[in-house]
Amino acid sequence: MEIALLSFPSPKPPLSQTLTLKPTAPFLRPSKPNLPSFRPSPFPSIRAAISRTKKEETVETVKTQLENCYLLAAVEYKGFTVQQFQDLRRSLPETSKLLVAKNTLVLKAIEGTKWEALKPCMKGMNAWLFVHTEEIPDAIKPYRTFQREKKLENDFTGAVFEGKFYGPGDFKQLENMPTRAEVYAKLLGSLQSPAIGLVSTLQAPARDVVMVLKAYVKKLEEESGGN
Repeated sequence: MEIALLSFPSPKPPLSQTLTLKPTAPFLRPSKPNLPSFRPSPFPSIRAAISRTKKEETVETVKTQLENCYLLAAVEYKGFTVQQFQDLRRSLPETSKLLVAKNTLVLKAIEGTKWEALKPCMKGMNAWLFVHTEEIPDAIKPYRTFQREKKLENDFTGAVFEGKFYGPGDFKQLENMPTRAEVYAKLLGSLQSPAIGLVSTLQAPARDVVMVLKAYVKKLEEESGGN
């Protein structure tokens, strides 16, 4: 009796037919971190614009104060308290203005003018005194009084008058200048004296000659009006 052996195919597919499954679901994919995109803040440019505008305003303020200004002086500002500075401002006459501004901005405002002679003062911290009157001694006196009363060491670091620079050691010349009334009296007396007096008048500084001529014209007008 013969027995026939039957062979059945294996349920496992051959290796060549084995399927490789790859993850396709989104949750199986590696994800990249969501980093916020960097954008430069607009605030620095705004602050720069504001700072530039303030600087331009300061320069224009200085230029405005220089109009009809007879003397510009620098005062050492370092060491002043806020209260002291406010008190000093109140003690000045209306014809004088005291400002605090950076040296670079003041230098920009006076560039190309007769006030440029103030360059030696462009160091340290300064307050700037603008005098809008010919009475120079009367304009300086309030600060000297305040300086003495408060026992301040802050002094003038320099000034320009009629285009000439006056250092700290030269301020006595400014403080001892004759008043307008004294100049009028002296030079009018010279005009009424012999020729020698007239020569001395003409040799006087241009400012004094102009002042005496104005006074003389005024005197003639008053005399003619009285007649």
